[in-house]
Amino acid sequence: MSEPTEGRAGVLPIQAIEKLVADGAISATEPFKTGQFQPASLDLRLGAKAYRVRASFLTGKGATVANRLDRFAMHEMDLSGGAVLEKGCVYLVPLLECLSLPTDLQAVANAKSSTGRLDLLTRTITDGGSEFDRIPPGYSGPLYAEICPRSFSVLVRKGMTLNQIRFRRGQATLDDAALGALHATTPLVDGPPHIDGGLGFSVDLHPRADGVVGYRAKPHAGVIDLDRIASYAVRDFWDPVAGEDGGLILDPGAFYILVSREAVHIPSDYAAEMAPYMALVGEFRVHYAGFFDPGFGAAEAGGAGARGVLEVRCHEAPFLLEHGQRVGRLVYERMAERPARLYGTGIASNYQGQRLKLSKHFRNE
Repeated sequence: MSEPTEGRAGVLPIQAIEKLVADGAISATEPFKTGQFQPASLDLRLGAKAYRVRASFLTGKGATVANRLDRFAMHEMDLSGGAVLEKGCVYLVPLLECLSLPTDLQAVANAKSSTGRLDLLTRTITDGGSEFDRIPPGYSGPLYAEICPRSFSVLVRKGMTLNQIRFRRGQATLDDAALGALHATTPLVDGPPHIDGGLGFSVDLHPRADGVVGYRAKPHAGVIDLDRIASYAVRDFWDPVAGEDGGLILDPGAFYILVSREAVHIPSDYAAEMAPYMALVGEFRVHYAGFFDPGFGAAEAGGAGARGVLEVRCHEAPFLLEHGQRVGRLVYERMAERPARLYGTGIASNYQGQRLKLSKHFRNE
């Protein structure tokens, strides 16, 4: 555990993350790669082993993940040459990265965009952890990814990046007054903002020219190799969904890719995270992947507003989702300093300016 570091409150940008690596607060068993460093986060890499476990778990205070594996692991898999993670099973993978955080720095993890769009539930756990994806100040120890493919079996390999981590010092979240003031000077959406515990967004069920409003995962599709980009035919894995009278009835257990009605902007001095509304709004869950980087959809990064892609799963009962219904919110946070690189400029940004879009593994058809 490191001593506190001096610096402004806020989410750490790419150059500060690189300094954490240089200072040893973030380390890895193999050299870091340039592509891991994003404007406000670090991509985490799968290690060489995966463990099929009986159930998802949180480690708990005073316990280690290794102790839990002694109890819950069913068998071990070698990821060096690739291995299939089967739909409906739970796996635990030690990551190549580990942490020795200063006592004034906390971290939060989330699935990457392409991971969420495949309905690939991926969460980060730590030794002694009592929450998924939340890493307390001063944590020192290994990181693990819990992976549960929900719709498709996937082929993974050592070194792949399914989740990402952000680092935050102090209080960075904008309250509603600050968010309203920011929108007044730098519009965050292409219309009147709905601000209530963040910037609300709604679902777009207005059909495209081909009548499609979204996609529903096929229940018995094949395996997706996560290294293959723009390789798979959409129709082999997804059914296009047409709206009906401005609405869509969600089937229990089905997984959908939809899109927000609003085009959002993330100014360069801010980052955002997608958070779902309370379950009281309906029998469904929106999103697995939730980080929005500085510059996403912003003109200064070559954008003109970008829609938020929604990963939607219905729960116990069929539910009517209607065009324009609010389904979530974006929580904005201040950056500790402006990133040296923005989303969409000088890095591989697959979803700048996006509308309704499946993951990068599927061909545009």
